[in-house]
Amino acid sequence: MSLPDAGNRIGGNACANAALTDQTEVPLSYHFSKTIEMPMDRAIEHVTSALAAKGFGVLTTIDVSATLKKKLDVDFRPYVILGACNPTFAYKALQSEDKIGTMLPCNVIVQQIDAGRVEVSAVDPISSMQAVDNPGLAPIAGEVRELLRQVVDGL
Repeated sequence: MSLPDAGNRIGGNACANAALTDQTEVPLSYHFSKTIEMPMDRAIEHVTSALAAKGFGVLTTIDVSATLKKKLDVDFRPYVILGACNPTFAYKALQSEDKIGTMLPCNVIVQQIDAGRVEVSAVDPISSMQAVDNPGLAPIAGEVRELLRQVVDGL
């Protein structure tokens, strides 16, 4: 499998394009992550506040470990998916592409690595929207990417 031509990719991902000097496949990261030192419950509150400071609300909170316990009776480390949405950018994206709601909201995960340490990962909207052939989404995805990166980097 090879990467699509830059003209068919949202935003033309300059980093990936620069790495394609020999036409070999270069894996693109679909998230950015940071490990922080704090208990899981406090980390979820901290991430939610950091998202709010950048204009994101949390529409959904999925406790994956509790769901897996209930549905499959298996134990899984503490793992929560926060469905983050910035309404201004969601509205712009929906105006540009009516089916983009299938890719919303932006997921941010908080997972416990060990006692007192969690990893926070946010989806990279540019990577996730590469499958959508709509150049109007590129600037929106770029702005959301920058805000989510600021959230994660600032934790």
